[in-house]
Amino acid sequence: MKTYKDLDSFSAWSQKEKDGYIVNVIKGLIMDGVRNANSGHTGGPMSSSDFATILFKEYLSFDPDNPDWVNRDRFILSAGHESMLIYALLYHVGWLSMDDLKKFRQLHSNTPGHPEVEIPGVEATTGPLGQGVGMGVGMAVAQAILAHQVETKSDSAKGLMDHFTYVICGDGDLQEPVALGAAALAGHWGLSKLIMFYDSNDIQITGSTSKSDSTNIESVFRGMKWNVETIDGHDHDAIRSALNNAKSEESPSLIVGKTIMAKGSATMEGSHGTHGSPLPQSEIDATKDKLGLEKTPFFAPEVCKEYFQGRFSILRNTVTEWQNQRNAITDGDFEHYWNLVIDGFIGELEYPDFSETESISTRKAFGATLELFAKQLPHLIGGSADLDPSNCTDGFAKTYGDFSFNNPGGRNLSFGVREFPMGTIMNGMALHGGAIPFGGTFLVFADYSRPAIRLGAIQNIRVIHEFTHDSFYVGEDGPTHQPVEQIMSLRTIPNLNVFRPADAQETVACFNLAIESKKAPSILLLTRQNLPVFDMDMDQIEVGVRKGAYCVKDCDGPPGIVLIATGSEVSLAMDVAREMTDKNCRVISMPSWELFEKQSTKYNQSLIPPRGCLKVSLEAGVTLGWDKYVGPTGLKIGLDRFGASAPAKDLAEYFGFTPEAVENKIRAHIAALL
Repeated sequence: MKTYKDLDSFSAWSQKEKDGYIVNVIKGLIMDGVRNANSGHTGGPMSSSDFATILFKEYLSFDPDNPDWVNRDRFILSAGHESMLIYALLYHVGWLSMDDLKKFRQLHSNTPGHPEVEIPGVEATTGPLGQGVGMGVGMAVAQAILAHQVETKSDSAKGLMDHFTYVICGDGDLQEPVALGAAALAGHWGLSKLIMFYDSNDIQITGSTSKSDSTNIESVFRGMKWNVETIDGHDHDAIRSALNNAKSEESPSLIVGKTIMAKGSATMEGSHGTHGSPLPQSEIDATKDKLGLEKTPFFAPEVCKEYFQGRFSILRNTVTEWQNQRNAITDGDFEHYWNLVIDGFIGELEYPDFSETESISTRKAFGATLELFAKQLPHLIGGSADLDPSNCTDGFAKTYGDFSFNNPGGRNLSFGVREFPMGTIMNGMALHGGAIPFGGTFLVFADYSRPAIRLGAIQNIRVIHEFTHDSFYVGEDGPTHQPVEQIMSLRTIPNLNVFRPADAQETVACFNLAIESKKAPSILLLTRQNLPVFDMDMDQIEVGVRKGAYCVKDCDGPPGIVLIATGSEVSLAMDVAREMTDKNCRVISMPSWELFEKQSTKYNQSLIPPRGCLKVSLEAGVTLGWDKYVGPTGLKIGLDRFGASAPAKDLAEYFGFTPEAVENKIRAHIAALL
């Protein structure tokens, strides 16, 4: 066996010896990084090292000088706890430094405990198991649709959007149902440019996976229309053969790599004790002896790095040829598409018109807006979790057709009843770039989507979640389908825009803001029931919505009562104000807490005076959180209980969401204060 003592003759080594030694160097970096941090995972990264090294060194297409090259292959480490593996690889690519590796899991380092998308070469923030699989599916969807669109714009554009998505997942990933839900869609859609390596080492934190699982993964994935090949995950020739086969398939491919946890370690191969812990220093030293490495921490010979980068000149030539092909296309229609979709330059959008004599639900207003926006934005892509008519995405679906292997031009994604997979897939589409993804379901099912919503917010990506049936006005379906706590719980997620528009025009403005929000996901909470359209100029409404809150009905002189409402309760508040003629009432529509909080103190206090008036919040959900706006003596009107099954009108009476009931509560509160 070749060792560090033979490095002077490295150029004369066989390819097998060189490749084996580079894998060993990467394993050494993994062990040292985790040991130096005294925290992290060692065994999994070591078992995945062979596949990942061969993939990066020989197969992955990227620009060595630009991690953001549009036509690069995407790689996702869904098993994000194996982060030292990708960091060691990115060091060899040249995008991370040795100092970065030495700062593994330290504050403000480029090598956090789980991969984060801000790091050059990291395509997705992973760690919550299973979500990386879904994001990989989303990237492959975006690639397939955008490739078709690009190539229909010009006969010379073939290949400009031609790349693969690779995923490494582990046993824990595939035990998370979200991964299987996303994989089912990948097989159904025939995503042939999606290749996933399953590091099947059969070990988890508590021991063997057989303690909790006996699933035949190969059979499951074949049943979901995936190409499946099982190999020795440490055999480099078998890895190459499987990758070559996968790249020629017309379906997504799963390479099941039978591996050994902590492969290569001196005495701890196959031990679950290596999963989430550093190896003892004595074990590291003995392992380095076994692997032919110097015992010096973070040993990484420059000659190995140069060998790893051996095809960089070929990659650079590929990028140059791609750029020349792109530059040669000067057709105006293609240029417009490229600037709009790929470069992201969206101009002013045309809005639908709604008459103030209309009464329309905000979900229907969303559907009408979606159809008009989609005409202007070919990269607005998405669908519904089997609720197309209820979410009012059915018009979009009928116009643009369902995406499939046989219909790559389809822009409607028929997700089925898979809210969480839908959320992860949308995140992957946004991370890929080019696509503006949207997905619809009922608000009460936001709890199913929440981990994906949260991960989208962490990654600063533009994703549009449409949640309809946003209150007890769902009616007869009862408390299981009537959201109560969901509105407020979503507002607790940082970097998430939560919009609850009060009428059709506000819905348009909120949708437009969601499209403009390139660094944060957005949620639109929409009604099932019809609402009156404001008798206000659209420009005035849009200015107000952009500030998060604005006055929709004012009074002469300083207000004695300020009614702060969202969504369907804004029109209710206006009715209350019209009834309370003996009080100076101001009505505030607050479609977005998040935008309102970003305004100046002067604006906020001009709208909601800090003193001298009674402040009343009105929202068909839990009242927790409204104290920040109404103050200690204010009144919070909401629903601090679960709903009930009855017609919506009866529930409004029962829960006190009528002008008379609200007025009585306000007057009783004033009397109690006096």
